[in-house]
Amino acid sequence: MAAGSALKSKLMRLKEILQELDSVLVAYSGGVDSTLLLKCAVDVLGYEKVVAATAVSEIMIQEDIEEAKKVAEGLGVRHIIFHSEEMENLEFIANTPERCYICKKGRYESLVGLKEELGLAYIVDGSNKDDEKDYRPGERALKELGIRSPLREAGLYKSEIREISREMGLPTWDSPSRTCLATRIPYGESITKDKIYAIREAENLLHCMGFAQVRVRHHGDIARIEVPYDEIDDILKHKKDIVDGIKKLGFKYISLDLEGFRSGSLNEVLKGQ
Repeated sequence: MAAGSALKSKLMRLKEILQELDSVLVAYSGGVDSTLLLKCAVDVLGYEKVVAATAVSEIMIQEDIEEAKKVAEGLGVRHIIFHSEEMENLEFIANTPERCYICKKGRYESLVGLKEELGLAYIVDGSNKDDEKDYRPGERALKELGIRSPLREAGLYKSEIREISREMGLPTWDSPSRTCLATRIPYGESITKDKIYAIREAENLLHCMGFAQVRVRHHGDIARIEVPYDEIDDILKHKKDIVDGIKKLGFKYISLDLEGFRSGSLNEVLKGQ
């Protein structure tokens, strides 16, 4: 690996942590973080001591689930798909700032039962050091349930995870950051299947036009599009097709966020609270 000595030290620490855990159930999204974690877990512990588990629900992006299946199969890891029922949970669909805590608590409680059934020692997730910079109430659920985050414990940031993944030849090294579709709806506005559908289809439209890193935030009649700042001009080149396509989904107004894409932008309203 051509990575620098500091990064090599972090990777070595990651492997030491995994060795100490003995056997793990990996909460696997198919993204860059959890894929590196899964790969390293298999390298350190072997196939008999590692299982990947992926949650499926209406709020997830179907392409991500298919990618998770594909990558796990390529790694030769046992992969379990389980259904989570967020959209049946009234606390979740009320969409308070505790939404992510409610979601993660339910999902990881399911994983705790699966871990015990499989006879594995720990559940691990792909949280990294960058996750400490944003409002993430779901982290509380991880602590309450004893979930470990080896990437973060090893001090790895997203950019470093991408670099290591590229060196290892993992197909996810340059995958765009993804989050569940519920994160596109402002706090206090209820989460409904119709809203989730509109968001999913609007983002699919933009993906088909070649925009990989994109968010469509749902503000009632308004769809607010976020893409990386240097792609804003490209969005304007497709203005008519984008407006026509997204209006068919029920939005009356289509806006473009001039600050560009930023993960967790809807958390900005919480600053200072």
